[in-house]
Amino acid sequence: MSSLVQSVDWLAIAPPTIAAVVGLVVLVADLFVGDARKAVLGWVSVAGLAGSALMLLPLLDGDRSTFCLTGDAAVCSYTADRFTLVVQFLVLGGALLTALLSVTALKDANRGLPDGEYWFLLLSSAAGAALLPASRDLATLIVALEVASLPAFALVGIRHGDRKSSEAALKFFLSSVTATAVSLMGVSFVYASTGTLYLTEIAARIEDVDGQLQTLTRAGVVLTLIGFAFKTAAVPFHFWVPDTYVGAPLPVAAYLSVVGKAVGFSGLILITVVALPSYADVWGPALAVLAALTMTVGNVGALRQRSTRAYSAVRLLAWSSVGQAGYLLVPIAAAAYSEDAEKAVGSTVSYALMYAAVNLGAFAVAALVARTKPLNRVSDYRGLYASRPLAALVLGFFLLCLAGLPPGIIGLFAKVTVFAAAVDAGLGWLAVVMAVNVVIALFYYLQWTTLLFRAPEGEPETHRVPAPLTVAIALTAVLGVALSGAPQLVLRFSGTGLF
Repeated sequence: MSSLVQSVDWLAIAPPTIAAVVGLVVLVADLFVGDARKAVLGWVSVAGLAGSALMLLPLLDGDRSTFCLTGDAAVCSYTADRFTLVVQFLVLGGALLTALLSVTALKDANRGLPDGEYWFLLLSSAAGAALLPASRDLATLIVALEVASLPAFALVGIRHGDRKSSEAALKFFLSSVTATAVSLMGVSFVYASTGTLYLTEIAARIEDVDGQLQTLTRAGVVLTLIGFAFKTAAVPFHFWVPDTYVGAPLPVAAYLSVVGKAVGFSGLILITVVALPSYADVWGPALAVLAALTMTVGNVGALRQRSTRAYSAVRLLAWSSVGQAGYLLVPIAAAAYSEDAEKAVGSTVSYALMYAAVNLGAFAVAALVARTKPLNRVSDYRGLYASRPLAALVLGFFLLCLAGLPPGIIGLFAKVTVFAAAVDAGLGWLAVVMAVNVVIALFYYLQWTTLLFRAPEGEPETHRVPAPLTVAIALTAVLGVALSGAPQLVLRFSGTGLF
């Protein structure tokens, strides 16, 4: 038997490693830093995430792999290829913007949130999320998934004594633990059928599984997919999303909406396209149906939100994120029917990058409004242009991007690439469902956008915007405008293979 022990490529694993190490440093430093200087921990965390993201640059010159079998260098547990780097950029960039939002949130909480624990949990989750797209065996994949998920439970319920927060954390925890149990059972079935955990070896061996094990193998494929469907908030595994987003601190909700989805979708892509291409007849139709259900239920749920209900803005963004998850599932389902599966997957990656930038921006503006309107109702945004013209313009732009309307060109083009992936794969019915859902979504996105520019009720409130929050809004706005001006920066992923 070949040895599993070999040298480590430290440069390849630097992005998740730096995030993890900085998390440990912040946790230990919290013991020695006085209350008056706790803000330093936040800026160390921001610097650590920025450093992790910068370490992606040296990896652009070519694919790198480590933790490989000594007898077969092509079979590895960790691979930093193009797909890995794009998703790691999304994850670490999203975590960095979340950290900027969190600096202000922790200061506003006035010791209501424990600084050291908060930053440790955020960095730990980001490290797990950055590890997952590089994972090329099922064991590493599941470990990375849990390292990303477990700290997120605690982040959702980190407000001590807050009933709403505790309830949200419990729902999130129970649903995620169920998903993990189902995934592990599916993984064990696949391992029992193929005798290996490496994704590339599974792809080669699963085609020649003994006839007596065919049922076990198919059950393993389905159970593994169900587990990841929980993580992506696909219907009917979405029930935890609205209450979790409302109960969590707003930066954590933003983090879950973007980084949480990136984790689920990158894992789903690795399982389906890399490990189980020969079982496309099983996962293809299943994902197509899930995509149709998810986008429909998500958009109808967002449409039903009452603007005067407490936390309706966050709930609308939560249901909207469920609908967006349906769009993200479409190209993965199309990969089962397409001759070029990697091109179809590229459409999901392109859409995810667009969605990450504009959705984080929308949450950043929501965090700004919540500083004076803590109930964060959609009706609280009426007349925002009168008091915060730039914030209103930026939020309007983000909502138009999510709707796929000009001037949100990147949102429009991203939807077109997803639509094209479905049509090219022969999934005309799914393209029709998507078109109907885009029209449904237009109503509530435009309704919110027009509210921003209506006459305010009463005197408009003004207050000083903290610098970290300003930076977060500005970064997402610049990114959204840049991508709308040069959409090829993102859309090129939908035209070429990622692996």
